[in-house]
Amino acid sequence: MTMPLGSAQTIPARCSSLVAALVLVTAAVYPAAAAEDLPSLVKIYREKPSVARRAQIERFASRHSKDQSGALAHLALGVTSLEQKDYPRAIQNLKTAAARLPKIQDYAAYYLASAQLQVKDDAEIAGELVAFEGAQIASPLASKAVVVQAKALVDLNNPAEAVRILRERNGSLPQPDGDLTLATAYEAASDNLNAALYYQRVYFAYPDTDAADRASAALVRLKDSMGSSYPPPSSAQMLGRGDKWMAEHEYVRARQEFAAMAQQLTGFERDRARVRAGASDYLRGEAAAASRYLESLDLARSEADAERLYYLAECQRRANDDDERLETLKKLAKEYRTSPWRLKALVSAGNYYLLQNRPDRFESLYRAVYEDFPDDPMVPYCHWKVTWSAYVQRHPDAAERLHEQLERYPADPRASAALYFLGRVSEDQHDFSAARTYYGRILSLYPNFYYAMRARERLADPKLVAAEPSPKVVQYLNGIPFPERRVSAERELSSTTRLRIERARLLASAGLSDLAESELRFGARTDGQPHLLAMELARTAQSPYLGLRYMKSFAPDYLSTPIEEMPRAFWEFLFPLPYQKDLVRNAESQNLDPFVVAALIRQESEFNPAAVSRKSAYGLTQLMPATARQLAKRSGVRRFRTSMLLQPSTNLRLGSRYLRTMLDECGGKWEETLASYNAGKTHVDQWVTWNSFQEPAEFVETIPFTETREYVQAVLRNAAIYRRLYGTARAALPSTDGVSTDPKSRAGRGKHTRSRPVS
Repeated sequence: MTMPLGSAQTIPARCSSLVAALVLVTAAVYPAAAAEDLPSLVKIYREKPSVARRAQIERFASRHSKDQSGALAHLALGVTSLEQKDYPRAIQNLKTAAARLPKIQDYAAYYLASAQLQVKDDAEIAGELVAFEGAQIASPLASKAVVVQAKALVDLNNPAEAVRILRERNGSLPQPDGDLTLATAYEAASDNLNAALYYQRVYFAYPDTDAADRASAALVRLKDSMGSSYPPPSSAQMLGRGDKWMAEHEYVRARQEFAAMAQQLTGFERDRARVRAGASDYLRGEAAAASRYLESLDLARSEADAERLYYLAECQRRANDDDERLETLKKLAKEYRTSPWRLKALVSAGNYYLLQNRPDRFESLYRAVYEDFPDDPMVPYCHWKVTWSAYVQRHPDAAERLHEQLERYPADPRASAALYFLGRVSEDQHDFSAARTYYGRILSLYPNFYYAMRARERLADPKLVAAEPSPKVVQYLNGIPFPERRVSAERELSSTTRLRIERARLLASAGLSDLAESELRFGARTDGQPHLLAMELARTAQSPYLGLRYMKSFAPDYLSTPIEEMPRAFWEFLFPLPYQKDLVRNAESQNLDPFVVAALIRQESEFNPAAVSRKSAYGLTQLMPATARQLAKRSGVRRFRTSMLLQPSTNLRLGSRYLRTMLDECGGKWEETLASYNAGKTHVDQWVTWNSFQEPAEFVETIPFTETREYVQAVLRNAAIYRRLYGTARAALPSTDGVSTDPKSRAGRGKHTRSRPVS
């Protein structure tokens, strides 16, 4: 019933220049293939060091003493010896490697200097780090090298110079090591005041680190020696340390910190510490105790009191005390109308009533957000919730609100939904030209979004096929400053990107895959072409799921990129299809579309067979052990153990059966099935009763859990992309709205008042 996967090249190749460039890079970097596999030897040695394994690499280096492979072996031996704290051996190997690896000389220099620092051979370090001066390309190790040089200067009794070079690069130093080294240099230079200030920065900003422990000991020493001249930490630093513990979910430690600092601080800062002690109780699940404590606080009118009211409202939410919570919200509105804590309370309360399908409550709360806090990032979300409520309840002002959503927040991803439902309004009014124009703009701006898939379906309707784009709607949409696509369509390697790839491949061929990855990541963040470096990262990744993560990280706007504009490999890295044989067989055995199964796995586990979620769901399809055990019995899987879910074949077998069961329970409705897969059928059974949905997209947009709503949209969107990539026939692509995509044609957008088309 399904089409054979991979049987057709549905995406134009059009990437010969990129492929040729990568081939040239490969030929330039890799020496002739060696009899032994150096990367494998190094990988095993780093994971399980032994004298025998080291000897294998040393023999390799000896046999290749005249070529680049031997130098790479010495580099690997040097780095590994440093990791094992065998500093003399590290120095010996790194000195041998440095002169013969000019393209990655900075790596040999940095690790050589690090080893020399450990054996106090400080006088040699400055000479080694000359490799970073005038380098052809920025090094990811440059800032670390500055710290190493500064430590050597302190050892050489030249702390003033150490301070100078650290201050010059202070904004880019690795932290907390950079500030700790600077504090040490100041102390060595007898500048105790600055030493104390920088030790304090480490202690308060990085509480859960070894550096903080060292800074703490130094601060005790300095406080004793400085007496009254010791600078007290700022209240912001003290509160920040408590906030760091809260951010790390260390709520007990956070409460201890806040309670202690409340005894030291005064005024507003003291009040804030007292409030956050109560907030720590709430966040660790002690809502009743937190509520009593927060109620007992008598604070002056300030943002600390606004924060207290916010957490008090959260405690009341946890206790399902609606009346008290609404009273607390009224107090916030009366006394702290523009406070960010009122904003947080409004959004939280709006979400609470959204989950209960109470538009009589949530609409006014969300409306208060976008009316009183127009510049906050939460505003597009809140406006959309009010807009969607109007649309799904068929209010007469729904189209007006959809237009407002587009005009006020054109950069928000929900613009695609607004365009789609404006198209549906136009269809209801038999304005098929307007509908075609709205749908076409979705394909132009958001070609791989969920609503692009829906728009393609609508554009197949004969009434829309026959319609011409509406000039009035075209003019209207041209006046909205939609964001430009961020992923570059460049296919030619720049000289910088080319050199990054060459350096990374040299490191990989030395078995130092972690350093190769860091090189490419650094380039993607700083000076290279991120999408091309992401492809190189994906190409060299040890598994498809790692490659997928690299692509998502460095080509984040891929959903706004037309498939035809990028090489096929770009999309195959983003939408991999490992375990294809087992996936297709098990999907077809359950009469499921393999593309949907692949799309679900991409969303559930990103094709990581060893994935285990925080809720203990296992493997590719993220099955819970109890559910899997029942499925195993029915599927004839003998002696089932939870660990078997980490086996792709078993997981696909049970996962496909589970998906089939859920699809049957939902009457073959994929939207409800996927929502049930993510959130549970009990929730879905409730959601489907909330409105008389006229199409599946309305149900999906109504799902109150953001995670579940985005999950359903993502799986269906992914399935459509998989089908286009691997299907036997390319889906017909409807034309867009006929508007030029030349940037010149959009000049002046947003400068004039727009007239809305009649919807």
